[in-house]
Amino acid sequence: MVWWFSWLCLLFFLFTSQLNCSLSFSNSSSPSSSRHVCNSDESSALLQFKNSFHVNHSIYAYPKTNFFSPKTDSWAKDEDCCRWSGVTCERVTGHVSGLNLSYGGLQGILHSNSSLFSLGHLKMLDLSFNDFMGSSISKFGGFVNMTHLHLAESHFTGKIPSEISQLSKLLSLDLSSYSSRPYEKATIDTLTMKGIAQNLTSLRVLSLQFVDMSSVVPDSFLNLSSSLTSLWLSFCNLRGKFPETVFHLPNLEELKLFGNTNLTGYTPKSNWSSPLNYLGFSETKISIDLHFLTSSLKSLRDLYLRECNFAGSRSHLEFSGNLTQLMSLDLSGNSFGGQIPWSLLDLEHLHYLDLSSNMFVGELPEIHGNSTKASSTLHDSSKKQLVGGSIPMGLGFLRLYNNSLSGTIPSWVYSLPALEYLHLGNNEFTGNIKDFQSLSLSSLYLSNNKLHGMIPSSIYGLVKLSYLYIYSNNLSGVVKFEKFQNLQSLTYLDLSYNHLMVSFQNFSNYSLPKLSSLYMSGCKITQFPYFLRTSTQLEFLDLSDNQIQGNVPTWVLDVGRNSLSYFNLSHNFLTGTIEQFLWKNIEFVDLSSNLLKGKVPIPSPSTNLFLMSNNQLTGALPSTICNLTSVQVIDLSNNSLSGRIPQCIGNFSQDLSVLDLHMNQFRGRIPSTFPKGNILRNLGLHGNQLEGTLPQSLINCREMETLDLGDNKLNDTFPNWLESLPELQVLILRSNRLYGPIGSPETRFPFRKLRIIDLSFNQFGGPLPTKYFQKLVAMKNVQNDELKYMGESYYQGTVTVVMKGLYLELVKIQTMFTTIDFSNNVFRGDIPGAMASSNH
Repeated sequence: MVWWFSWLCLLFFLFTSQLNCSLSFSNSSSPSSSRHVCNSDESSALLQFKNSFHVNHSIYAYPKTNFFSPKTDSWAKDEDCCRWSGVTCERVTGHVSGLNLSYGGLQGILHSNSSLFSLGHLKMLDLSFNDFMGSSISKFGGFVNMTHLHLAESHFTGKIPSEISQLSKLLSLDLSSYSSRPYEKATIDTLTMKGIAQNLTSLRVLSLQFVDMSSVVPDSFLNLSSSLTSLWLSFCNLRGKFPETVFHLPNLEELKLFGNTNLTGYTPKSNWSSPLNYLGFSETKISIDLHFLTSSLKSLRDLYLRECNFAGSRSHLEFSGNLTQLMSLDLSGNSFGGQIPWSLLDLEHLHYLDLSSNMFVGELPEIHGNSTKASSTLHDSSKKQLVGGSIPMGLGFLRLYNNSLSGTIPSWVYSLPALEYLHLGNNEFTGNIKDFQSLSLSSLYLSNNKLHGMIPSSIYGLVKLSYLYIYSNNLSGVVKFEKFQNLQSLTYLDLSYNHLMVSFQNFSNYSLPKLSSLYMSGCKITQFPYFLRTSTQLEFLDLSDNQIQGNVPTWVLDVGRNSLSYFNLSHNFLTGTIEQFLWKNIEFVDLSSNLLKGKVPIPSPSTNLFLMSNNQLTGALPSTICNLTSVQVIDLSNNSLSGRIPQCIGNFSQDLSVLDLHMNQFRGRIPSTFPKGNILRNLGLHGNQLEGTLPQSLINCREMETLDLGDNKLNDTFPNWLESLPELQVLILRSNRLYGPIGSPETRFPFRKLRIIDLSFNQFGGPLPTKYFQKLVAMKNVQNDELKYMGESYYQGTVTVVMKGLYLELVKIQTMFTTIDFSNNVFRGDIPGAMASSNH
């Protein structure tokens, strides 16, 4: 979902940029002797407006843009303001009638008494793509002569004023409020939206994308202007039934409703004659008759229907082949099955095709004969028959990932002359990767298939390539990394999980200046890639599961000092000590399963996951670990750490979910500082020398799933107060000095989710706890569970259980696994009958 949202944001940026460019206005004044000069009051107002902001050249870091134009930098007091960049004046009166400061880099607060609002003759105002830092949008309703008002992505917030709905001369209104910054969204209510629909009778363009419209009744759109050509309402949190009358607006050419996941309604089922050329319903619940839609809208150029609600069966994709003007088609994420209907995709102008995340099967057809012309006949090699249709050879973007496609990748894919983006990942393609003919290719995704053979030499000649993902295949051979040096645009590279052997020429002077992500896990690498010394923009580095030996060079720990967020060198043969980490913005550090010695180095406070298990670390755990105020997972298990666990360890991070210190040599008491509201779910302390009682503050760990305190020297009675923890599934207290009777439950549903309990090798006595056995409901209902594992994708905890006298380490804990071990205590009496009904 993240990539899809980012992709939509990029589309939003491009189309909004296009809108602003197409409606931009330039200086209409001319050097005629009859022309009036700029009004002095308006000139002063503009200068005052300019001086209330500063120009920030860095606010366009994402998305990167070439539109940046700091127009106000050229404004000078002693010049006619009608000649200033971005200013338009009326020819006769000299009044300022237009102000276009889009992409001007303006940053600061626009106050309600700003001199901007004194420009009463403004007809056109464009402040799009600046940063007004959460300024209120409430004062823009006073421009009574306004025809074009554009404030897109400038970080305005607050309620859109109802006065805007009285600006009856408006032709174009763009208040889109997408922001990558933590500002509140702009909002609009039903009354204002109804006013816009009823009063702005000349309106042609209306864009309210990312404006919060959760309180707007969809019927507010019933009276929209018949002049409307573009209606953009994506990601507005619209809900309810969208009125069908909007689909019949006589001049509507563009309709975007992306991302309104609670928006319902129906597309027309009869008499749908419309000039629509752009239709975006992705991630809505509008019921779509795809065949009728594609039969009716013959002017469509762009059709986006990702994750939609289609009427009828989805076993096969069926739609009209009348879309002769179609350039972009997105039907991804819809569970369409069967084979891809290439005969319906015989579209001469098709440039963008996305059928990803469906259930398509079978092989991609091959072109009959050796021709690569668009009119060539397709041939199904698996069935040895012609399938009809032809390949749209103008394809620039082809996305077929997350299906069940098989066979070899056909030759026409490699021959598409305009191909820029190819994503065939997560399928079952076999065979070799062949040479690509298109030098325009910038993104290539072939990961998670069954491709084999060597990486083709043509890859190293794709000079525009930015993204190369070929991980998780069966590729083999030696890869001389210096071959990548010609790919100066390369940003993301993932060669992991193949049978490749990647080698480097150390001390060579090539560089990849734009490299941001490098993943080469399991590539038989024996040395650190020296070229990384110059990788100042590196954000992700994964060299795990390789054969790198020896000390970690100092320069490796300084790569991407200001940019690196992910660092994984786990499962190598690294030795020596690490004194300190130098990265300022690191979030993920994994050095587990090496041979590292010395004290625990503490990374930056920005760290979220810190993993150094299975090394040879010694000494005390420094209290500076409590500086990791955002950390979620700490795993320092299977080392030789000693001393006392710092008292702050329980309450230094509100985000701490996993704390695993098992199999060390810690002594003393378990810290008693687990606060209310914590989200700790896994606490592993077994295999240490901890003493004393169990801290009562563990009762505050309401998210706790695994509590493993086995193999210590704890001296206490049974902690029946833990029975109220609602998520507890694993409780291991084996091999301590616990004593006394277990007793009876004190709550109605004790240990309601408990599946594994091990109290063996203690001094518990008295009768077996029959009433507890009767209420272990999770063990009784285990047969109803599907096969899954405890934990998150990034961390799945381990526990050790004893089965028939043998210690068994569960690397991943199945939720259907259950066991009760009360052995080697001093219980007396009969085994309760309740044991027979438990699936232990």
